[in-house]
Amino acid sequence: QVQLAESGGGLVQAGGSLRLSCAASGRTFSSLAMGWFRQAPGKEREFVAAIRRTGISTYYADSVKGRFTISRDNAKNTAYLQMNSLKPEDTAIYYCAAEEDGSAGYILQRSYAYDYWGQGTQVTVSP
Repeated sequence: QVQLAESGGGLVQAGGSLRLSCAASGRTFSSLAMGWFRQAPGKEREFVAAIRRTGISTYYADSVKGRFTISRDNAKNTAYLQMNSLKPEDTAIYYCAAEEDGSAGYILQRSYAYDYWGQGTQVTVSP
């Protein structure tokens, strides 16, 4: 079993920045691919970003490309999502997720690829 705990959410004005963290425990972190998803009120959960085990390969939704950066520190068992130039439409609950099967990059953009999920952290961007 893997436990995931997100932190770093909050309220920020449009144009501002936040960094989300996802601390993992219960499994060798370097054996897991990590992803970030988000869900806005009344909408389905959507892919935001993913990073492979070594951190060399990353993937982003078009809506966040150039503004968000996913990274990981395998020594700290933590994944990060740096969010810059935030927009009101980025308002959502952000979830981190862990995948243990070594799936290909295009599969990591699908929520069904992930085996473990955190509880989520709220990000609110005011106009």
